[in-house]
Formats: sequence, C-alpha cells, structure tokens
Amino acid sequence: MVGVASSRPGRIEAQPAIPRVSVVVPAYNEGEAITVCLDRILEAVTLPCEVLVVYDTPEDTTAPHVAEYAAREPRVVPMVNRYGRGPAPAIRWGVDHAQAPVVVVTMADGSDDPQQIDQLTRLVERGVIVAAASRYVRGGQQVGGPWLKGRISRAAGVSLARLGRVGTHDATNSFKAYSRSFLQEVGIESSAGFEMGIEMVAKARRRRLPVAELPTIWLDRGTGQSNFKVRAWIPRYLHWYLHALGIDRAPGSRR
Repeated sequence: MVGVASSRPGRIEAQPAIPRVSVVVPAYNEGEAITVCLDRILEAVTLPCEVLVVYDTPEDTTAPHVAEYAAREPRVVPMVNRYGRGPAPAIRWGVDHAQAPVVVVTMADGSDDPQQIDQLTRLVERGVIVAAASRYVRGGQQVGGPWLKGRISRAAGVSLARLGRVGTHDATNSFKAYSRSFLQEVGIESSAGFEMGIEMVAKARRRRLPVAELPTIWLDRGTGQSNFKVRAWIPRYLHWYLHALGIDRAPGSRR
C-alpha cells in the first residue's frame, strides 16, 4: 500500500505509506536474536507499520543488528532512549516518537504473538482506547515462565476484571494496543518495569473509556533471561490496581 509522487513528467516514484500502527519494541542486550523478532513482526503485520526498536545506549548489543536490519528494511527504526535506563522509559520514548494513531507495545524476546498486532490495531481503530492481548480468558494460555510471576499476574488480572470491570482479564500484560491520542491526553507516569499496561487500563477505567481484549498464547522466551523484577515492581502495580478500583493512596506512597 503506497502513495505515488512524480518528480518529473513521465516518472512515478513510490512513497512509503503512512503507518497505521507504530510497534514499540523495548530491547536490552538482545544481540542477534532481535533479527528473529523483527522477522516475525514484519512477516505477521499486514497493515502499514513502523517498528521502533528502543534501547538504552549505543553500546547495547541490540544496536548493530537493528542498524543492519534497518538499512534494508525502512519500516524498522533504531532508537536510543534518552529518558533514562529501563523498559518503562524506553517504552515512553518509543510512544513519544511514534507516527501512527495506534501504538502497540510488544516484547523483543518473542513471547508475544505478532500475528495479533493487526487485530489489536483494528480494535483501537474501531473506538477502543486500550486493546489487550489476554492470557487469562478462554482460548488464552501462558506457556512457561516463572511460577510466582505467573500466579501473581493471573490473580491480579482476574480479580481486577471481576472487581473493577476493567474490560480485560490481563491488565498486567505488556502486549497491548493503545490510542496514541489517549496516551498523549492522560500521560504515561510509569517509571519502572512494564507497569504502563496496568496504568493505562486503570486510567481508562477511571474515565469510563472502552477497553477490550482478545485471547493470546504467551510463550516463555527461548533465549536469554527475563528482566522482570517481581519484588521490586509489585508496589507499583498495586498502585494502579487500586487506582482502577477508585482507591488512591497518599501521594508518594507508591514508591
């Protein structure tokens, strides 16, 4: 899907399509494995897209492989995060530099199903503010991963869906699509980990805006190690869990 422009009579030049979805991929020392992730995304996504791979420093082992990939694939955009180290600042940097009206956040480790990016995007285009890929509904599944992390995530997601009617049974999953205008309106406060997912579900619920979900199968990463720090990030997730229920703790208590 391309537009056309003519630089002189008789010559037609193809122009890149304006992306309908910006895919933000926070990455940390993924090395050559990032190419497999990018292959899967670009094979699966049929909508005009851009893929923003965001890492913290030029020395990150992800950087040279993304640069080489981008040299032959203009939809891939390497980015150095200037907001501070960690996944939350990297995601914010990607969102702030996205061009499309829909933003999808997905992980670099291959745990998410890229075939669902189109579906999530179309849900947002139909009017949903947040479209979540859910492991904890019929048809969804989590395969592998740390036992404690999985149990906490499931308990939080299912209980929040029942108590808060937030529109998804998997508020903590990072694999979501967002209306970029919504993100710009409410702002991203998350400063650590992957708390943005539950933050945006909570903010949408407080504003009575639509959130939807579709089942997904999450697979534990095949290589490397997860950087998810359960003990350190639980208080941050708890803050947004309570916010979704209409309970706000004293300022500064989430830290």
